[in-house]
Amino acid sequence: MSAVVLPASSVSEAPDKPPITTSGQEPISGKTSPVMAQPSNEGNQEMHQTAAHVADSSVLTSPIILNPPEVQRLVVEHVVRSGEGVAQAHIPMRLRLFSGRKPRPANETDYDTWRSSVDLVLKDPAISDIHGSRKILDSLLPPAADVIKQLSADAAPSAYLQLLDSAFGTVKDGDELFAKFMNTLQDAGEKPSAYLYRLQAALNIAIKRGGVLASEADRHLLKQFCRGCWDDGLIADLRLAQKRDDPPTFAQLLLMLRTEEDKHTAKTIRMKQHLGSSKQRALMNTQRIWVCDEPKQSTDCNVLSLATEAKELKKQIATLQSQLAKLATKSEAPKKLASQTVDRKDKKSTKPSVESTMPMHYKQTDKPRPWYCFQCGEDGHIASSCDSEPNPALVAEKRKLLREKQSQWESQNNMAKAALNQSQFLLRDSQGLKH
Repeated sequence: MSAVVLPASSVSEAPDKPPITTSGQEPISGKTSPVMAQPSNEGNQEMHQTAAHVADSSVLTSPIILNPPEVQRLVVEHVVRSGEGVAQAHIPMRLRLFSGRKPRPANETDYDTWRSSVDLVLKDPAISDIHGSRKILDSLLPPAADVIKQLSADAAPSAYLQLLDSAFGTVKDGDELFAKFMNTLQDAGEKPSAYLYRLQAALNIAIKRGGVLASEADRHLLKQFCRGCWDDGLIADLRLAQKRDDPPTFAQLLLMLRTEEDKHTAKTIRMKQHLGSSKQRALMNTQRIWVCDEPKQSTDCNVLSLATEAKELKKQIATLQSQLAKLATKSEAPKKLASQTVDRKDKKSTKPSVESTMPMHYKQTDKPRPWYCFQCGEDGHIASSCDSEPNPALVAEKRKLLREKQSQWESQNNMAKAALNQSQFLLRDSQGLKH
């Protein structure tokens, strides 16, 4: 409600006000009595003073003047914000568990992630050193908890972190970590955005160890991405090579890559949906033609090849028979017998010679198998017992060499089998024709 403030003169001259009466008298009305009560001068002064006092007090106590809408809104916002701050201050912040076990359990985090969360908690000004040390102790499990048992309960968080860094932190030099970052390349089937994640993680470790300046992080990240990513079309579309002088940040580059990957995926889906039915129809048509025509072609080719081989064998047999007939007519009877025995010996000797020489050419060897580690690429051990760091480049090189050896073995094996089968087939045909 709002109070209406009237001036002092209007209060005394208001016509609708009832007449002022003295104590012990009834109010005097002009209609009931012709005699009007005239106030004295002292009464008028008192009346004016009381009216002015009432006006001043009503002005000062008016809710519109004391609490305007703007002031009320500011007060409400301040109360709400202070309440949110108090509520957030009372939210318990818990660190994830860390034990340092290998292999790492599923409900625990690695040391670098745990260390980053500890740094974030310790930067909060509302958390004291004792509270921070207590949070570190609550998040540790053996054997990590056994490392800090030698410290007292009132030790600073920096003392705990120093011991844990020496036990579980990275011991490599900054230059070595930067060299590892430069040797990080994209794996087979890995998305460019996932490759950028790995590069960023390796670069952050190198920065922490002093191998790279933080101000040069974006430039090194873009340079190594262009060097290690195998998708040249993506690099050309985003014009990343032209942005080396003014490199984008990690967040900007990641957004660009994910956007381009999403466009490529959507386009591939649209292409499959649009060309899927027509492609299937084309495959069905080609399959029908292949089923109808190819057997005829293959049989025709086989018939022609067999006919030509039979003709050649007949010619060879005819020449041999003519030569034998000439020799038989020229020589005498004992010579004929000797020649026949010699021919029989030759025939008997040629059969095992042919059959014995062919296995010499066709020696069955085992198919080449992997001789290297699938993790580091070195020889002499397998991935389950490998303690070295992964080397995808060497593994890919060894895999390529293995495939070449296997393909060479398969080609040689198929050729040897084909030659053996053909020689045996010709030998059987020649024997059948002679008989």
